[in-house]
Amino acid sequence: MPFLAGKKELFWTNHAKGKMMFYKLSEQRIKRVLNSPKRIEEGIAPNTIAAMQPFGNKNQHELWVMIQETKTRRKIISAWRYPGRTKEGEPLPEAILREFKIIS
Repeated sequence: MPFLAGKKELFWTNHAKGKMMFYKLSEQRIKRVLNSPKRIEEGIAPNTIAAMQPFGNKNQHELWVMIQETKTRRKIISAWRYPGRTKEGEPLPEAILREFKIIS
């Protein structure tokens, strides 16, 4: 993956840490998504990227990580588990968008 190439310092936002606790996700699990994503899309926040890996028994869920890249670091904005499978380019559910205050 060209945009994720190279080692960069990871910066974990408080939002990402809270979501990791909520979904019981470790830093290692998030790093696995970043190291080998199944799909990459433009993030919903400005200048972000969302990476996904199938997750769970029989891959019935998706694990998403939203990041912001700079020259020197990779900022982990958020992480969430999607209950089901999405199609490429499919908009996120309203419940997830509300978490980011994208809709009211």
